[in-house]
Amino acid sequence: MVGSCLPTRENGPVTWWMRLKWRVNTAKRDALWRAVHWGWHEFQQAGLVTADTPAGRSFARFGRGSIMAFPPGAVFGESGIAVGEDTLIGQLVTISAGTLPGQDLCGMTVLAIGDRCVIGRGSHIVAHQNVTIGDDVWTGPYVYITDQNHGYEDPDVPIGRQLPVNRPVSIGAGSWLGAGAIILPGAVIGRNVVVAAGAVVRGVIPDQCVVAGVPAKIVREHTKAGWQPAHQPHQPHQPPRARQLGPLSRS
Repeated sequence: MVGSCLPTRENGPVTWWMRLKWRVNTAKRDALWRAVHWGWHEFQQAGLVTADTPAGRSFARFGRGSIMAFPPGAVFGESGIAVGEDTLIGQLVTISAGTLPGQDLCGMTVLAIGDRCVIGRGSHIVAHQNVTIGDDVWTGPYVYITDQNHGYEDPDVPIGRQLPVNRPVSIGAGSWLGAGAIILPGAVIGRNVVVAAGAVVRGVIPDQCVVAGVPAKIVREHTKAGWQPAHQPHQPHQPPRARQLGPLSRS
């Protein structure tokens, strides 16, 4: 009797040869599947970046217990990147310091990620002047953080040919950035702040609040009575507009 999972023929019986061929093909497919997944797991383990790997030693600092998953995104400017201890950087995360691979950063730390942070899969952290992420900051996947924007002061010059504008970014300890959040140049996020998924953050965000929307507004805040809805959602404070700066300028 032929089982229901075996091949059948509409116009004739299934022969022993057909059953054998089906079983051999199934065994080959299963073996190939196991080999591919075993090999990929081994590649992932071998490609991990830790403090004692050559890639880890290329960073300004790569703390004990920290891991960058394999495969990574684009990573360059490691000499200007400091990663604290027990931090997890997910797969396909792009982190960069400076403008181009191989740029001399003159010993400056342009991007600092604190202890016990989690950077979600596919996120981008692009630092040209200074991005500082405090301890215990977690992000969802596909978060984008940058301290540089395109300049557009001259309406007669293509935007891509104008000098960029750099404004430092800081994210306070204990904060959570939801999936797809965007942190714009000049953002100063306080401690224990929740940034809702998809929010676009600019300006100064106080400690212990929830921001959401485009542009992000404060929708909840912590008071003496506990967490309360903001009476009227309001936009964060906007610092004075920065002048255009060249890459890595400290002035």
